[in-house]
Amino acid sequence: MSALTEPRAVARLFRVVAFAEAVTWVLLLAGMFVKWVLGTSEVGVQVAGPIHGAVFVGYVAVSFLAWWVLRWDVRTAALALIASVPPFTTVWFERWAARTGRLPLGDSVARTAG
Repeated sequence: MSALTEPRAVARLFRVVAFAEAVTWVLLLAGMFVKWVLGTSEVGVQVAGPIHGAVFVGYVAVSFLAWWVLRWDVRTAALALIASVPPFTTVWFERWAARTGRLPLGDSVARTAG
């Protein structure tokens, strides 16, 4: 079985990308603060912007992969995708999904119903 079709591997990948998306939000917001509030430099936005953009796209792609491999219902998948927009919400979603059995932990299995 390929790692991209193994539920626990997909769950681990989802967790990493969800956390990375939140971290890159922090970096981008810090860069925006420096640029717009302090007015001293655009470097933070120029560096963090593309990084956050790439991680955002990765999060969306991994969300679709998790929807398929973990057999999420439409509501769960929609929440995962919506969570990619507000800052730090991907971490909230990941914790909620783990707590409710939608991300397999150890010997647990993925939930298929809402």
